[in-house]
Amino acid sequence: MTTRTDADKPKALVTAAFRGEGLKTLRRLCAEVVLDPWIDHRPLRLYNSEQLAERVRDEGANLLIVEADSVKGPVLDLSLVAIGSCRGDPNNVDIPAATAKGIPVLRAPGRNANAVAEISIALLFAVDRGVVRADRDVREGQIYRDGTIPYQRFRAWELAGRTVGLVGLGAVGHAFRWRLEGLGMRVISYDPYSPDASHDSLESLLAEADVVSMHAAVTPETEGMIGAKQFAAMKEGAIFLNSARAQLHDTDALVIALQSGKLRGAGLDHFVGESLPVDHPLCAMDNVVLTPHIGGATYDTEVMHSKLVAEGLATLLSGGRPDNLVNPEVLS
Repeated sequence: MTTRTDADKPKALVTAAFRGEGLKTLRRLCAEVVLDPWIDHRPLRLYNSEQLAERVRDEGANLLIVEADSVKGPVLDLSLVAIGSCRGDPNNVDIPAATAKGIPVLRAPGRNANAVAEISIALLFAVDRGVVRADRDVREGQIYRDGTIPYQRFRAWELAGRTVGLVGLGAVGHAFRWRLEGLGMRVISYDPYSPDASHDSLESLLAEADVVSMHAAVTPETEGMIGAKQFAAMKEGAIFLNSARAQLHDTDALVIALQSGKLRGAGLDHFVGESLPVDHPLCAMDNVVLTPHIGGATYDTEVMHSKLVAEGLATLLSGGRPDNLVNPEVLS
């Protein structure tokens, strides 16, 4: 095996957060690593393709690792050894154009599975036990709100022994499943592409689940898959969770299901357009917990995507074919 000299090694510009063993590996593979994570900038800095191309040229880099910056057009006109996208779905990279230019693109599948599973657990408990409402009552000096005691307002069914239905059984679904089982919950699942799924139809899952939790990718097939008909098919008093993407459900239908009492509550970590108007009906509902797309926001997610991209790069530079290579056809 030939040992690479520094002259043979690439120079990397990394605009993603990169840490842990992955960063150590990257520094070993490269002659130089310029690390300037987008997320550390205040105000937020996101490069468009023209800005990123200029930065790559200024640094003299031929290896690019990004998370949020746009990798299109002029970036792909540069002589790049490879591109690493620290995302499960590298939708910030023009894959067809990179492939046409012969540039390998690496991704980080399942990087945030544990993080999103944990936020899903948090949403479930917050909705079921009224944690946010209870916190507000204490802060506002309203422990005996409207002449009641907390035991009257916050009684709930325990989660142990209840049934959770997972819609989608990929990396996040699997990570969520064992956590739920550890809580003593019965877990069922629907995913036509997973041999591990317990149910072969969405309808049968909805009829059994006390909690319905979304973990599917957004595709033409899954967009809007939970609408008025599906909410109506859920059990009375069910809880709805979506820590994936808001495009999977019909938000207007969700509001109606909550207003009617069909659903006992909901926990959401994503909204179309990444925001929700403050006058939206969901914002006025005490039985709804809303978080602003923070499911993957852990340092461990950064450690994981760094490891996946760096290991893929090591395989690529040694002449192998990484499992996380998006466009393996460039190697042929």
